[in-house]
Amino acid sequence: MPKLKSELFTAIVPAPFGAMGIRTEAGVLLELTYLPPQYEAKAPVDALNKEVARQVKAYLADPDFQFELPLSATGTAHQRKVWDVINAIPRGEVLTYAQVARRIGSAPRAVGQACGANWVPLVIPCHRVTATGGIGGFAHHDGGFHQNVKRWLLQHERVPGF
Repeated sequence: MPKLKSELFTAIVPAPFGAMGIRTEAGVLLELTYLPPQYEAKAPVDALNKEVARQVKAYLADPDFQFELPLSATGTAHQRKVWDVINAIPRGEVLTYAQVARRIGSAPRAVGQACGANWVPLVIPCHRVTATGGIGGFAHHDGGFHQNVKRWLLQHERVPGF
């Protein structure tokens, strides 16, 4: 089966679970996307893309790596509250959707929706938010490829039980 190409991304970095699509514009990171292994690697188009690709590779090699990238100012006020809590979850730990909701005075479903709306996963590690009784959904998906990515990320970060 031939590899798929994508013009949507300014770079595509191979990953153990498939690939990471990178999209930048006007000097900021707009999007990171989990891609299945059918996608062909794509060389970065400029210095920012090279830096994003370098940092993604660094995280994939070392779960303690800390991202330092210029991010697009996206999201609603509620989403940004959720993302702020997620950013504070240390590597190797998780919070449930309900725990995040309690911290910001919200509902678990709204937290899940904000996690799924995250444009820069890995940088804002929404994989560190799980269901009370298990792994939960990921990137607006309840199984398959995306759940396998979440499981890989939690194992990479040595979260017990995953």
